Amino acid sequence: MFYVFLVVVAALGIAFYLLFLLNLVPGMKEERLGVLEPLPDDLGKWVEDDSSEAGRAARAQGLVRETRHYHYEAGSGGKLVVQGRVRNPTTDEIVRVEQERVIKRRRVRK
Repeated sequence: MFYVFLVVVAALGIAFYLLFLLNLVPGMKEERLGVLEPLPDDLGKWVEDDSSEAGRAARAQGLVRETRHYHYEAGSGGKLVVQGRVRNPTTDEIVRVEQERVIKRRRVRK
């Protein structure tokens, strides 16, 4: 019974460390786990996509598919997404907007 008590206390200590200290102490997460890989250079810029299957399908319909990387800084934990849209090149009207895809950023050790 005493060993069960020791395991429970150890589990609570580890949970406290992981949940509170890593999130509340500035720089501790980066020191222990590494820093996030850098953001893309073309962040926020719409780029024509001719290389993917969806880009070629839009081109066959006489439309242009554009994609961009967008970084949500506050509120959502700093997630990086890829946004896509298809527009008419003559009128610049956006025909349809694709669903955002979240890109998982890896941690890199220094």
